[in-house]
Amino acid sequence: MCLHQVHIYVDAVINHMCSSGAGSGYRGTCGSYFNAGIRDFPAVPYSNFDFNDRICKTPSGDIENYSDPVQVRNCRLVGLVDLTQRRDGVRSKIADYMNHLLDIGVAGFRIDASKHIWPQDINAIIGKLNNLNTRWFSQGSRPFIYQEVIDMGGEAVRNYEYFRNGRVTEFRYGAQLGNVLRKWNGEKMANLKSWGENWNLMPSEKAMVFVDNHDNQRGHGSGGASILTFWNPRLYSMAVGFMLAHPYGSTRIMSSYKWPRRIQNGTVIFSSLTTSLWLLVEFIYISLLNS
Repeated sequence: MCLHQVHIYVDAVINHMCSSGAGSGYRGTCGSYFNAGIRDFPAVPYSNFDFNDRICKTPSGDIENYSDPVQVRNCRLVGLVDLTQRRDGVRSKIADYMNHLLDIGVAGFRIDASKHIWPQDINAIIGKLNNLNTRWFSQGSRPFIYQEVIDMGGEAVRNYEYFRNGRVTEFRYGAQLGNVLRKWNGEKMANLKSWGENWNLMPSEKAMVFVDNHDNQRGHGSGGASILTFWNPRLYSMAVGFMLAHPYGSTRIMSSYKWPRRIQNGTVIFSSLTTSLWLLVEFIYISLLNS
């Protein structure tokens, strides 16, 4: 008898399509045609009316000032063609995709790059989602949603703007816990008695917490040098063990395979994600799962 289920949470990339410089051809999903230059994705279909080029006000069309929340949401993230989720047709296409995944049994979604989408647009998309499939879940169960919003404090886009939609990634968790276990800035483990919201973390019932993720373990994203990864096996095990034992937030752990890296004059030079093969498995521990 199967005593436990493994729930699947899909990483939904709904902010953008491909790079604006990706050209054209039959290299889309299942060999479908696209032309990034004129914003033509007929297999969806999306046309140039479904992207934010008309409302982005920067000369380049990319985000040029992260202190401007309008730019962060209406302009291209690193050149990726930016969908306009305020259009109901775009919302419906995204919801159709997510509902297909719900119908085949997924339990919820991590919404990638949520800070680059207006929170009310995410809310409208979530409102179009079906309940979970009753073959595997109880009647009326809703998808578990957590949103990727990097907010280390003082950002133009704040994590609390997204609370009504579901859980939000708490990037400060891993950064601050890393400081404690490394004993930086005079920190020590005894200080963890007050761990949680008293450390200026978001409310526990809204937080998705993790020691590291696929970005900041490679020097991307947020957290900086304090982030603990499998390259620091003793401290990393301590951090993960503490996170799983502590009641704050919903916890996510991960297992990563080593990737190539070079050391020059004592400094680690991380390989580019575009040229290095890397594999990642993420496990989400939200609650005890019963069959």
